Amino acid sequence: MKIICVGLNYPRHADEIGMRPVDAEPTIFLKPDTALLRNNDPFYIPDWAERFDYEAELVFRISRLGRHIDERFAHRYYDAVGLGIDFTARDLQERLVKEGRPWETCKAFDYSAAISRFIPLAELPPVADLRFDLAINGEVRQRGVASQMIFSIDKIIAYVSQFFSLRMGDLIFTGTPTGVGPVREGDRLTATLEGQTMLDFEIK
Repeated sequence: MKIICVGLNYPRHADEIGMRPVDAEPTIFLKPDTALLRNNDPFYIPDWAERFDYEAELVFRISRLGRHIDERFAHRYYDAVGLGIDFTARDLQERLVKEGRPWETCKAFDYSAAISRFIPLAELPPVADLRFDLAINGEVRQRGVASQMIFSIDKIIAYVSQFFSLRMGDLIFTGTPTGVGPVREGDRLTATLEGQTMLDFEIK
């Protein structure tokens, strides 16, 4: 199982973290399965960086094997959506970007990908209309709608399937809207998708 992630997929988020403008192609990085944080388990802040940011995202679950998928057929390759938190060691990321080095150590570390349950797409509004939010200690910090993404899930699938075979159970994190910020010990993160609570866990 692969965790495929898209960076800088919401324009205002790219602006808020001071990253370069988004290219004509998605910014892709991977996380290993050891990054998954399931069942609303707590996130324990590591001690090897100074700042760990939350990034709430729509996550699509791949439902069939595919390679070199045409965008017009991409909707056939996912069947459910959930929410995820892409935890990012922000101070480390800033240094890596400045040095022109890969992002894996700041993005793909153990338990850096909190994941919710999944809802079948048949039970939800059209994909482009999906709305989600993230609250920290009851205060909403992020709100997003799929139509705000620079690259839709269908475009992402068409792009990444040129390079990686997609397999049943693979997950695609689609990027985060504006409003990211650091987590602190004692925080409680709650995320909803179309009004349904999907994530509810503590920072320790």
